[in-house]
Amino acid sequence: MGSKSPRGEFAARKLVEKRKTFRWSNMYYKRRMLMLDVKADPLKGAPMARGIVLEKVGIESKQPNSAIRKCVRTQLIKNGRVITAFLPGDGALNIIDEHDEVLLEGIGGSRGRSMGDIPGVRWKVIVVNGVSLNELVYGRKQKPAR
Repeated sequence: MGSKSPRGEFAARKLVEKRKTFRWSNMYYKRRMLMLDVKADPLKGAPMARGIVLEKVGIESKQPNSAIRKCVRTQLIKNGRVITAFLPGDGALNIIDEHDEVLLEGIGGSRGRSMGDIPGVRWKVIVVNGVSLNELVYGRKQKPAR
């Protein structure tokens, strides 16, 4: 019985082409090459993005927890997409107002997905009007009047 792959002295080119075609049957390879995850990502593969706060929302946490997680609906400046971002820290919702400019980053879930008990929220706010949200929450800095 012969093998299905060429084995001769000048078979290298054929083997390379064969391997290329077979790789496309791998789902992870195909998604990476067609950049499907980057195209679907509102941040377009960037680690951070700036946006404008449209409204404050409370999102109920998943079972078995019971809480209302404070989030904001934000419109990204780079492409106009609207996404929901989590506000970490106690009292962060009182600091942020509508039309504030915020800087968002990934929330740190597996493979760019949501984390913990907050359903569908994949980003968090880290900076408000050029000042760190953490500093504002702890009262070490004042939010600039715009």
